[in-house]
Amino acid sequence: MTLQNVEWAVSPGLTPYQPALAFMEARAAAIAAGGANELVWLLEHPPLYTAGTSAKAGDLLSPDRFPVYETGRGGEYTYHGPGQRVAYVMLDLTRRGRDVRKFIQSLEDWLIGAAAQFGIEAGIRDGRVGVWVDRSGGREDKIAAIGVRLRRWVSFHGIAFNVDPDLSHFTGITPCGISDPRYGVTSLADLGHDISMADFDVALHLAWTQAFGDVTRANPPRLQAAQP
Repeated sequence: MTLQNVEWAVSPGLTPYQPALAFMEARAAAIAAGGANELVWLLEHPPLYTAGTSAKAGDLLSPDRFPVYETGRGGEYTYHGPGQRVAYVMLDLTRRGRDVRKFIQSLEDWLIGAAAQFGIEAGIRDGRVGVWVDRSGGREDKIAAIGVRLRRWVSFHGIAFNVDPDLSHFTGITPCGISDPRYGVTSLADLGHDISMADFDVALHLAWTQAFGDVTRANPPRLQAAQP
């Protein structure tokens, strides 16, 4: 069933984290109260690390490298920065049967479908969150991360897909707590695909319609200025 009134917005440039988080939490509350449409919000952040609810202090290897933000999403430490498409997904799961497992699977299908449009065979792995690709020598690299939270059955936070970020920035953390040298991080550019963010957004939009249904284009959010 396709649900109407899911908005799709893209913010240009780099969006500061704290105002984005404040907007996202307010929008999720408004959706739960029936006062706002659902929203998929695409953006890029300046370089920063975020700590999920399972983050371990020892996994923050370079605490002074970039700003570090505690966040209520699931998961451990992750990196956000230029060249990485972040999508904050604010959906009302009550409208979708309150099936969290199906929701996460749909997010995975969305990311896998986006990668497939560039000839990349990506998939999920048992015991490891996110979307992964096989590399040579038995190595597997993560190309997209998933970290969501639910409040009153409305989702927020979302996904991060590596289009062309500086992969060296991931060395300041143990990404998602996975230190096994067989598992690393990759991107479309690292895999040999020179894709603009605008072109990737087209693929992401098409894959969304296949996994979730149609959306309505909307203007990007207007954010409050960050606190000094």
